[in-house]
Amino acid sequence: MGIVAGLDSSSAFTRIVVCDTETGAVLRQGYAPHPQPTGEPDGGANPHETDPQAWLLSLGEAAGGGLLEGVQAIGVSAQQHGLLPLDPQGALVRPALVGNDKRGQVAAADLVDALGGRHGWVEAVGSVPHSAQPVAKLAWLARNEPETARRIAVLMSPHDWLVWQLLGRPVRRTTDRGGASGTGYWSAATGTWRPDLVELALGHRALLPEVLGPADAAGTTPEGLLISAGTGETMAAALGLGLGPGDAVVSLGASGSVMAVHHEAVSEPGGLVTSLADASGMHLPVVNTSNAVRALRGTAELLGTDLEGLSELALKSTPGAHGLVLLPYLEGERTPNLPHAAGTLSGLRRDSMKPEHLARAAFEGMLCGLVDALDVLRSRGVEIRRVFLLGAAAELPAVQAAAPGLFGTQVVVPAPADYAALGAARQAAWALGVAQGTLSPHTPPVWPAPAAQVFEPGEEFAAWQGVRQQYIATREQIHPGAF
Repeated sequence: MGIVAGLDSSSAFTRIVVCDTETGAVLRQGYAPHPQPTGEPDGGANPHETDPQAWLLSLGEAAGGGLLEGVQAIGVSAQQHGLLPLDPQGALVRPALVGNDKRGQVAAADLVDALGGRHGWVEAVGSVPHSAQPVAKLAWLARNEPETARRIAVLMSPHDWLVWQLLGRPVRRTTDRGGASGTGYWSAATGTWRPDLVELALGHRALLPEVLGPADAAGTTPEGLLISAGTGETMAAALGLGLGPGDAVVSLGASGSVMAVHHEAVSEPGGLVTSLADASGMHLPVVNTSNAVRALRGTAELLGTDLEGLSELALKSTPGAHGLVLLPYLEGERTPNLPHAAGTLSGLRRDSMKPEHLARAAFEGMLCGLVDALDVLRSRGVEIRRVFLLGAAAELPAVQAAAPGLFGTQVVVPAPADYAALGAARQAAWALGVAQGTLSPHTPPVWPAPAAQVFEPGEEFAAWQGVRQQYIATREQIHPGAF
């Protein structure tokens, strides 16, 4: 028996879980928000620039009170899409760039053109640059802060940097496949860096971390604490949920995302798929939509209610919403690639113009948009046998009633938990077991599946597939050839 810890440094806080290596049982937990910059009111600082020392301060606070006593290994999960530009001595040349920084949109578009279009990037790294990716942030820096850009010698992500700090800033710098695959200059298909793409964005090459295997250790502290490779939050959450081949995750935020575990890298010629690697040695292709819960919130505001009230209204209608179909492209759309589209409400008749039918159409439109994303993965050979539904909206009865029939699979709604931190702890247990000779480097430790509600397609499956076909017919009429 041993004890390991997993820490998740998100955009706003640090969470730590201390777990039993054999059972995965959570023994202790810690939490601390990232401190606000001195002199800045809450929310006053640029949300896309930060001093990473704040991450260390909240880590120290979250780990206070002897939380890590007896811990033998630590795994680190951290926010994705972060860029820490360092000089040759390892000092930051400017604050870290994090999050979906829309200042990089023009730079991302220029990068796409510079490599001959979307297909060139898909061939190179399995994804098309967007403003959140480090490669676009580099291009933005080169354009807007050229003097700063010229000083950049080393590139790291948030989890790379935190692991490096925990180890005492050694000469060796490391990352993992999952984190590397989100940069825009590492190929999940070949497992190699593309320093030429760093040069394309930045104007010169920079040192990149060594990419570790899933069960490798980044190092050991002078006190003997093993630090595992670490990974990005998405990959850590997948490990914490215990996902395997045949599993997909549909994340319901304002926008949506669909990802699935697959045995090989997956790409799509138009760039609809972002080809990521996971933290277990497999792959984690992702398809994003621009609209998910924002369509529900917009409809709820129109009807003068909230999400719970909208769900109650929707359940007063029936599958098909009395002929109403909502194409929820309120912010344009990424899947299908319709950046300038608007939402469309189709099928209005006098007897369908009722609040409950509009509410039902909003839920069906949101979910059908996500089925479009699932179908992109299926069309590339990804098998999907069950879907994990994440996000607060996954708890809404109207979502749970419609999702199994529209997705055509079993739907699992896990109980709320710190899955990224749990995944980081599981990675730590894996690296510790390999170091001790008790675990294989090819198979992570088996921890019990999380508590969850499970929903099956049921007797109304045929009716829900009719709803799906109605949605497809409307989409093809309004946006012919969108896919």
